Amino acid sequence: MILDGFGISFFQEGNAVLAAQMTNLQNYLRTYPCAAIRAAGIEVGLPWGEVGNSEVGHKNIGSGRVIYQPLPQITLAIQDRTFFQNVAFQEASAHVKERPGSVLHLMGCVSPGGVHSHLQHLLALLEFAAQQGIGKQTFIHAFLDGRDAPPVSAGQYLVDVDKTIRRTGAGRIATLIGRYYAMDRNNNWDRTRAAYDLLVSGTGTPYRSWQEALEAAYESRKTDEIVPPSVITDNGPVRTIRDGDAILFFNFRPDRARQLTHAFVAKNFGRFKAVPFADLAFITMAEYEKGLPVTVAFPEEWMDMPVGRVIADHGLRQLRVAETEKYAHVTYYFNSGRELPFPNEDRILVPSPNVKEYVETPRMSAEAITDQVVGEIAKGKYDVIVMNYANPDMLGHTGNFEAAVEALRFLDTQLPRVVSAALSAGGAVLLTCDHGNAEEMRNPQTGAVVTDHSVNPVPLAYLASQNQQNPPKTDEALFRILGTPIGVLADVGPTVVEILGLPKPPEMTAQSLLASLL
Repeated sequence: MILDGFGISFFQEGNAVLAAQMTNLQNYLRTYPCAAIRAAGIEVGLPWGEVGNSEVGHKNIGSGRVIYQPLPQITLAIQDRTFFQNVAFQEASAHVKERPGSVLHLMGCVSPGGVHSHLQHLLALLEFAAQQGIGKQTFIHAFLDGRDAPPVSAGQYLVDVDKTIRRTGAGRIATLIGRYYAMDRNNNWDRTRAAYDLLVSGTGTPYRSWQEALEAAYESRKTDEIVPPSVITDNGPVRTIRDGDAILFFNFRPDRARQLTHAFVAKNFGRFKAVPFADLAFITMAEYEKGLPVTVAFPEEWMDMPVGRVIADHGLRQLRVAETEKYAHVTYYFNSGRELPFPNEDRILVPSPNVKEYVETPRMSAEAITDQVVGEIAKGKYDVIVMNYANPDMLGHTGNFEAAVEALRFLDTQLPRVVSAALSAGGAVLLTCDHGNAEEMRNPQTGAVVTDHSVNPVPLAYLASQNQQNPPKTDEALFRILGTPIGVLADVGPTVVEILGLPKPPEMTAQSLLASLL
């Protein structure tokens, strides 16, 4: 049972979970083994300190391992040095070495913002070029930020690039252009063309140095984001992108990288006149779009042996139940990116209310979900049921505190129906959550309304008849347990597998928390 958007916080202000006084849930936490687990940041594969989300949460729960998102995935690869053995990077290097006159072009957003790219990734690529002996054949095309970094901060990042160039002997800054042009995502193809023509034809204002280019832009009151196409001559010939070269686009976020990538590699590209390259190696840091003829350096991580497959491979029957808002999460994401059900996996989609905002109906479809689950338990057909209650998350997003409290109070009336049915049938309930939200609807420092997710831990409870604790936990004991996380979301998967008495596959690298709970 997954309570979506339900975290742990002991702050009273803006805490809809505490305000709802969920007596049934509190009773379960007091009388059955429970713990707190982390559901945000690097512990679930997100960037350090980033709030959790439903997609990542369900991927972690279902995969039984931490699934790293692009920024930490790449950064951790740099730290453990596997970055420098990356097959896609090696391919780019080999392409350059095998072709006389070929060069490597590193293009992307030069910024520490961490939204579309990261400066440290570019610096590591310069080290890679030096190690490969192609440092003198490496050129940097810098897309300036100004949105996810301060508006006129590009100079300090380019200084860092210069320092790495001098230290490694690899690279030269060839062009500058604002992300307004190079990273458009709204079909403003005139902007994309300006960036393309700069890269391929050297169409832009020439400057002796990047410092001179930035100074001219700032003097004309332009911020980094809208710096016009600028060619850095450095007292030498301009090196543009030619057939036989290799391009490494080091942005990892897809949306603002697609248009420019299409201009280079898409078949039948017709937005503007583009060069028909025949021998251009194009490497992208992450997958921008399925089907593009590029080499992806860091494909999205998925799990080949998620919980759903382990269950299916051992001949057990499973059911997934959620309303529309969270249906993809208990199916596609829980199955680690698999669209089709596993053998003996059935799915029930309960329609979400057709309303403009869920404040109109805070109960959403929780009762209908409960009806479905209780009915299926009574039939005795399934060995495992994965269910999701969407109310805490969806009402948390509205910012309407009273509506969120109402939703949680109603949800508390549904829990005993499922728990009683499961225990009466000789089963058990493993209750957890994918991320926090409803427990932090006001900023603890400012009191401002918060509609986003939180970084708070979430509960994990194992409800089985043989595990009932008597006497119940005291307030002090429960506070201590819920205030000290003992694991992460990915540990839920191996815990489920152990409860079922199944062997944990080696791909499932997280740890079962069953022994810690009991």
